[in-house]
Amino acid sequence: MTPAVPPVGKMRSQFSDLRVAIVHYWFVRRRGGERVVEELAKIFPHADLYTLVADPAAVPSSLRKNAIHTSFVQCIPGSLRWHRYFLPLYPIALEQFDLRNYDLVISSESGPAKGVITSPRTCHICYCHSPMRYLWDMYHSYRNRKVMNPLLQAVFSLSAHYLRIWDLASASRVDYFVANSHHVARRIRKYYGREATVIYPPVTVSSGYTSDTTEGYYLVVSQLTYYKRIDLAIEACNHLRRPLRIVGEGEEYKRLRRLAGPTIQFLGFLPDPELHEQYARCRALLFPGEEDFGIVPVEAQSFGRPVIAYGRGGALETTMGFFPDEPPRPESATGVFFRQQSEEALAEAILAFERLEARFSPELIRSHAKRFDAHSFREKMEAFVAQALANFPHSEPRWSNHAQTEGFESSFL
Repeated sequence: MTPAVPPVGKMRSQFSDLRVAIVHYWFVRRRGGERVVEELAKIFPHADLYTLVADPAAVPSSLRKNAIHTSFVQCIPGSLRWHRYFLPLYPIALEQFDLRNYDLVISSESGPAKGVITSPRTCHICYCHSPMRYLWDMYHSYRNRKVMNPLLQAVFSLSAHYLRIWDLASASRVDYFVANSHHVARRIRKYYGREATVIYPPVTVSSGYTSDTTEGYYLVVSQLTYYKRIDLAIEACNHLRRPLRIVGEGEEYKRLRRLAGPTIQFLGFLPDPELHEQYARCRALLFPGEEDFGIVPVEAQSFGRPVIAYGRGGALETTMGFFPDEPPRPESATGVFFRQQSEEALAEAILAFERLEARFSPELIRSHAKRFDAHSFREKMEAFVAQALANFPHSEPRWSNHAQTEGFESSFL
């Protein structure tokens, strides 16, 4: 029998009695993972935060009232800039956090975070953005990159082998998994042998609006890192001679800049008001990488703009699209997909979009984006946590009435 939980609207006052810790991999810039932590902190405003490293300037202002605990990695010179290179230290750093006195631990996992050790009395929920890509399905892509010299490649291969064993072992420390997409839930099942409930991450769609006029440029908004495949967008727009604006920074900047032709413009980091204007006035967003969820396509759609995306991963869940070889349906679609990660396939999708461009509906596109609103995330996470605590085998019953939380019971059977 599934224990009863209170209605969603009454849960937050019940949570106020809990001692809660939120574990996030690092705070070095504000991206999707940090937004999830911000929303979790709205549900649990008194939660303590634990992280491997934190740049004080990068911690969102809404979290600065919370106690923030960093690991010993924070004390290593250069750790804020080179934190990714300290990968072999992550297991021991996470395991040093003393979480014995908490009733609930929520780990925000991607790079990693779930490896903390909790007591038998503590319920550990992992919100998984992704199993570590560079250890699992994208391991060979990272290892065989031309920018990785033989010595670094050898160190990475050896470290990855042992970290993969630890990562799998640490998955058994989690009581309940939540995945940010069905794509990630399948990867959790594949690599960890665990089932996960899907709750889409929060997107600030309320900031979106539709512009009366658009301009002729395509747009990329992304961290400039290898797996995002920004090179495909540059090469396709070079070939088609289409204007492309790229918003973002990262280690791939110099290489991408060398690829760029005269129609490509790099805008770097933009504050939200300027970024919003770029979204609202672009012709369409180009999204050439395979993402676990992908907040950027949802943001673009909140401004009524179509998305041209690689037809794998999270894009298939956030965008209602069709492939160029399928019957077109732009009146009911929010974008176009392409099947192969190649310049030719992306260029073909761009041309297919342009032939039907006038038939896409900005109002329909914006309406579709609203299903990913932050309020929906908070409501579903509250319900999930309440059900998890009610089912947690080492805790006392916490709820007194008989209202059921719809849609989550099957995760705990």
